[in-house]
Amino acid sequence: MEGAIPAAVATAAREFGDVTALAGPDGPRLSYRQLHRRVMTVARGLAAAGVAPGDRVAIWSPNTGHWVLGALGALSAGATLVPVSTRFTGGEALDVILRSDARALLVADYFLGADRLAALRAAAAEYDASSPERGRAGGCLSRVRLIVRVPVSGAGAAGAASRAGAARAGTTADPGRVIDWAGLDELAGGVPPEAADRRAAAVRPADVSDILFTSGTTGQSKGAMSSHRQSLAVARAWAECGGLSAGDRYLVVNPFFHSFGYKAGILACLVSGAALVPLPVYDTDRAMALVESERITVLPGPPTLYQTILDHPGRAARDLSSLRLAVTGAATVPVALVERMRSELTFDTVLTAYGLTEAVVATMGRPGDDPQTVARTCGRATAGFEVRVAADGGRTGEILLRGPNVMLGYLDDPAATRDAVDPDGWLHTGDVGALDEDGNLTITDRLTDMYISGGFNVYPAEVEQVLARLEGVAEAAVIGVADTRLGEVGRAYVVPRPGHALDAGDVLAFCRDRLANYKVPRQVEFRAALPRNPAGKTLKRLLREEPG
Repeated sequence: MEGAIPAAVATAAREFGDVTALAGPDGPRLSYRQLHRRVMTVARGLAAAGVAPGDRVAIWSPNTGHWVLGALGALSAGATLVPVSTRFTGGEALDVILRSDARALLVADYFLGADRLAALRAAAAEYDASSPERGRAGGCLSRVRLIVRVPVSGAGAAGAASRAGAARAGTTADPGRVIDWAGLDELAGGVPPEAADRRAAAVRPADVSDILFTSGTTGQSKGAMSSHRQSLAVARAWAECGGLSAGDRYLVVNPFFHSFGYKAGILACLVSGAALVPLPVYDTDRAMALVESERITVLPGPPTLYQTILDHPGRAARDLSSLRLAVTGAATVPVALVERMRSELTFDTVLTAYGLTEAVVATMGRPGDDPQTVARTCGRATAGFEVRVAADGGRTGEILLRGPNVMLGYLDDPAATRDAVDPDGWLHTGDVGALDEDGNLTITDRLTDMYISGGFNVYPAEVEQVLARLEGVAEAAVIGVADTRLGEVGRAYVVPRPGHALDAGDVLAFCRDRLANYKVPRQVEFRAALPRNPAGKTLKRLLREEPG
């Protein structure tokens, strides 16, 4: 059925055939026909391991071809995809895996200096130790039927040692089966191709395709659910705005665990026939080398990405002339940057966009927009969305979105869903903006305290909850402050308990052990008290207004 992702994979195989689907030096190079075959092999392997239609499959791994095959394979097996941020600690990943009730996990064997499975096992052991009942029941991970260790190129000797020690590091929390990626091929032999094809064909457009967890303003993570039809619709809208085609080669820097990398990346290529080139970790030298060697035409990312390329001393030695399309956002975009991107990096088209996990992409620029429109707005409504500004007098107010691609709701959280989507179907974004006479949206502020660090949303309440668990902290408040490299970073204001001595190093080390790195504050200030209103609420506005 055309409205479901497994059908889109099969359609791409028929329509694009031998056109390159997946490229890059660090993984398989596949045509769309080969991609379909490999995806169905993964689907057969998962089915043989007991993954049933409607089960959840989590992926905790960086941008690689294996992520693409694993995600599309899980969806073709009738499962629901649960991406997990590679920036998460073991405890944060465990929370998502448990709350989504994932029955299978694809996890990087070794990435950025850490064995992710070992970190997960350690977090699970700590979790089980807090409840003897869980331990007697087999451990908190006992419902995970299968763990697949995903190879990540560049892991080196440490990665090999990590894989070799996997069996020795088992715990009572382990599921019944832990295999390497190649083991999926062996498992696939237990399910006939015809049976897998029938299961893929049975996936309906209205079925839940994915659950993407996003922190809310209270710090409690919420799983935004989308259907197959919705996920494909936003991907097609993004591809159409950018003019993607089978002649394009798309370097995906945005992480696959994020809606942009997954839906405006993997799925946008799938529906347009563009070649996808994953980049596990952004590095300017590496990115420029891939642009040159793979003749990259499409390179979306935050403004800082383009700034690092423009200012790199080795840029002149690289042939970057293939670049044609840039799509940016998530931060202020200077007009001068847009002009330099067009004149010095040969981009014919530079677009900005606005979206969020609950809607993916709601507005987007169009080819031909002038530099001022690109820099100062997020473009016009797309993907079937209506955009309205709930202004209380004047032109500025909360941005509301309505349309067929608003999320289905938050997983197991009807109250939060009702708070986010009103009875008339309007999604309350918490962002503040204005619409001009042409329908272009400008983001001016946020209703919440959320700030964006390096393109990632940070919710202060989550950080404050961690700080509250540090011995010696009476109270804490976190705000975002300007940073030339990351856009914004966290500044923590900490009130120590009487008789306790703390220093900034203690605070930051405590946070690093419990939070993804982009959530860790970069600055710490100690105060005797925090400013409050008569009701006792911390006045963060006064903290933001302080000099320096």
